[in-house]
Amino acid sequence: MPAPSVRPRRRPRTRVAGATLLAAVLPLLACSGNPSATSPGPPLTSGSPPAPAGTHTASPTRTLDGNTVMNLRLTIDGQQIDAVLNDSATARDFATLLPLTLDLSDFQQTERIAYLSRKLDTSGAPEVSHPQAGDLAYYAPWGNLALFHRDGPRSPGLIILGRVTSADTASAIERLATADRVTIETA
Repeated sequence: MPAPSVRPRRRPRTRVAGATLLAAVLPLLACSGNPSATSPGPPLTSGSPPAPAGTHTASPTRTLDGNTVMNLRLTIDGQQIDAVLNDSATARDFATLLPLTLDLSDFQQTERIAYLSRKLDTSGAPEVSHPQAGDLAYYAPWGNLALFHRDGPRSPGLIILGRVTSADTASAIERLATADRVTIETA
């Protein structure tokens, strides 16, 4: 009886295909931008060299969720408050006016308002916003900036530009409630 021929064993194609798929997908998962991922991911700054001490730049910052914001400094009665602008068209247009100093007045014991030198671009803005204490907003029908020290009602024509981010946000919002003048500049 002749000896049975022995065929060389081939690796199953599924292992090769699986390994190829895994090699292709792993780099994508590592770059997913998921803030809960264990790798630190890309740096949060724009990559610009740091500005010399005492100067202010309008460099945007990328947050962990991938949004772009611009850091601001509000000065009220000599005290600084940190804030950020979001990446909306209206916020970017507002940033072109900076630095600026505004006289504030109370509106409905909820917000301090000041009229800007010109109307801002409102393209792509939501029709209605629900402001919260600490929000910086633009009321398009009147052309004014609003700094909220209390939560406000849903407002058609109100566009949220950013918000207070100071370490002691509650104290910063209290200062907004009585502010008569504010200087806003990039940080």
